Amino acid sequence: MAHPTDFTGSCEYDVAVVGLGPTGATLANLLALKGMKVLVLEKDADIFALPRAVHFDAECMRVFQTLGLSEALLPNLFVGPGMKFIDADGRLLIDWQRPTQIGPLGWCASYKFHQPDLERMLRARLAQQPNVTIGLRHEAFSIEPMAAGVAIRFEDTRCAKLGRATARYVVGCDGARSIVRRFMGTELDDLRSHERWVVVDVLLDAPRPDLGDFSIQYCDPRRPATYTRGPGNRRRWELMVMPTDDTARLQSPEWLWANLSRWITPEDATIERSAVYTFHSVVAKGWRAGRLLLAGDAAHQTPPFMGQGMAAGIRDASNLAWKLGAVVRGEAASDLLDTYESERSPHVREFIETAVALGGVIQSRAVGKDASDDDSIRAMRNFVTPEPRLGDGAHLGHAQPQGGRVARQPRLSDGRLLDDAVGYRHAIVLTPQALAERPDLKAWSAQLDVAVIADSAPAVREWLAQLGAAAVLVRPDRYVYGIARDAGTELTDLLCQAFPPQEAVSA
Repeated sequence: MAHPTDFTGSCEYDVAVVGLGPTGATLANLLALKGMKVLVLEKDADIFALPRAVHFDAECMRVFQTLGLSEALLPNLFVGPGMKFIDADGRLLIDWQRPTQIGPLGWCASYKFHQPDLERMLRARLAQQPNVTIGLRHEAFSIEPMAAGVAIRFEDTRCAKLGRATARYVVGCDGARSIVRRFMGTELDDLRSHERWVVVDVLLDAPRPDLGDFSIQYCDPRRPATYTRGPGNRRRWELMVMPTDDTARLQSPEWLWANLSRWITPEDATIERSAVYTFHSVVAKGWRAGRLLLAGDAAHQTPPFMGQGMAAGIRDASNLAWKLGAVVRGEAASDLLDTYESERSPHVREFIETAVALGGVIQSRAVGKDASDDDSIRAMRNFVTPEPRLGDGAHLGHAQPQGGRVARQPRLSDGRLLDDAVGYRHAIVLTPQALAERPDLKAWSAQLDVAVIADSAPAVREWLAQLGAAAVLVRPDRYVYGIARDAGTELTDLLCQAFPPQEAVSA
């Protein structure tokens, strides 16, 4: 782990993070790993104690692995086997299978979790970082650009005391109503899906295996609904608000139990919470304005039908933190930060657009209609999770099909997973034979803090063969920068493209 270092010059902090939800807490932890001095401002006093997000994927688990949290999380997770879409007559429309064994990223494809558990772990890890200052009940209300940084004014709402801090960069992880986004003047691109649903979280009193482990989307026009299993005795139902509903009664016990009665009764479970949400589909038209940036729900919002809302924010944090570290440390020009939006925006759009399409299936099925007559359903019959490549940016995806795609995480000869051997930094992965051709590589990589992983484990050899590579350069966010087909000239060219010699740059 990098040690805290004073890179700030005239600023008190390298980065100020506004918002301490999962995205903000993950970002702040990753910045701390890069040795950044971080200020976190959170307007609430504590973690919201009730569930919100319920799903994350293998990519997210790799980020939590990087933070040293994966093993602590595992006992409280449930591995999701997938999702089924059925129509009002009980016919299967879409069968979205998720493998329950460990996959190529080193983890399972789908995990169900309790968000407060995750947030507590993220905050506990953050509290261990000596270079991070956390202000709870500190509400930012003014963001003022300076010559070499940003001044943030905030109120400590415990005592109505006003404060001011300066940082080189500010990242708004402050949700759908982001104040940082407002100061940026950034508008949202509307992807035109805005539907009201009632979300009901329940605690079962006894096991109910008949409810099943698969998530179920009930594509019933009389009332579309979703069932999701959580860890332990947690279950969730989502019920679409219909035009004839009395909106004043949507959260009354009578309305809730009447609409849950096809599955459970008050004798089976306790309602933990209910909330009425409008599921939006929007993407910010600008994720960076000078020294201000957005992440998580401040940058994009998605319907929940793919379980990718929080996961998208975790990906944002992993993509952005190493770039901010490189810029603040003077290892890269500030335009590296422009690749954050150019890479992440098309990636998250694909997930949102897919979620909107799935939502269209859920919300518009006709009773008694034969699904075999529907071209859109036939095309999605055996749905597979999208694996989009990053948009153009800090990788060779424009020239190499492997560039910008998420890297595998093979298990090494010593039993460790790749990321555990690398840490949150770049890595060159190759075989010992290839390394023997480049005796200069280790000294060069040490100067740039790049891990060299030379390993002959079968999983490593299989991955390199699949890429057609002698070596692969993996970024800190676990995406492939590019490959070299030989350990000589091509590897030299790859490293020079990724780490060009340059004059000192100003952050």
